[in-house]
Amino acid sequence: MGSGSHLEDHRLITLFLQAMVAERGLSLNTQQAYERDLFDVMDHLPSGRSFVDMTADDVRYCLDAWQGVLAPHSIARRLSSLRGLMGFLVAENIRQSDPMQYIDAPKLPKSLPKSLSEQEISALLKTALDDRTPKGLMLTSMLEMLYGTGLRVSELIHLPVDICARSHDHITVKGKGGKQRMVMLTRASILATQEWLKARDQIVQYVASPYLYPAREADKPLSRVQVYHKLRDLSHRAGLRQSISPHMLRHSFATHMLNRGADLRSLQMLLGHVDIATTEIYTHTQNERLAGLVRTAHPLARSGKIDV
Repeated sequence: MGSGSHLEDHRLITLFLQAMVAERGLSLNTQQAYERDLFDVMDHLPSGRSFVDMTADDVRYCLDAWQGVLAPHSIARRLSSLRGLMGFLVAENIRQSDPMQYIDAPKLPKSLPKSLSEQEISALLKTALDDRTPKGLMLTSMLEMLYGTGLRVSELIHLPVDICARSHDHITVKGKGGKQRMVMLTRASILATQEWLKARDQIVQYVASPYLYPAREADKPLSRVQVYHKLRDLSHRAGLRQSISPHMLRHSFATHMLNRGADLRSLQMLLGHVDIATTEIYTHTQNERLAGLVRTAHPLARSGKIDV
């Protein structure tokens, strides 16, 4: 590529990023990621080609160069950045057409949700139960709620303080998009929460709060970040090799329910998934567990006579 077209491509990248910052308020990290991706595309274009005159074949030329060198997610990110730039150039009448309309997005491998084993959940619960301070009782209640019901952390932190005031075994929560659903409460989650409420009533700044888990400013609930830090500290105290997150507990709830015979439709309702395809990802986890069970428990598998 000639130095003139190289300089022009630099200029176009700068214009594109300035527009994205103005329109979308991109963070510095996101700007730098776009810039790295587009510079890499620029460096892989065939000699003499630029962003102004590149064709779909030029994009395929780049794809061939990246295959086997970059991870699928890295290739997808570069194509996404290039798609954004091409759309910008067409909108600004710098190009007449968008070559990306002829380029399919690469199929990415589905990443299975991370979940904990039942033994790891037991270790977390035991460690939390050993702490009888108000902080420990709050944490135990949150843990039982997250794992026992599959709540999202955003749903957990907005639970009302009167959640256990009624003698019901279920609550109604507002999930994504304001959609309400019924969530069944386990006996353990009810008891843990009742214990926390007794301790909570002794903390003056919490008494008037409408939230089950108030922040120090009682008119606000705990934040997602605060819940994450509490669970991370608990996982370290419990001796787990990995830090846990609220979402990991939700995944563990779903995986363990499915492993113990729950059907997908019921699990979809409990999790509040709009599309059952979202719930179906847990069947991959179940398949791996069942295959592992056959490998370890079947007598012919142990003898090496069958391959699973």
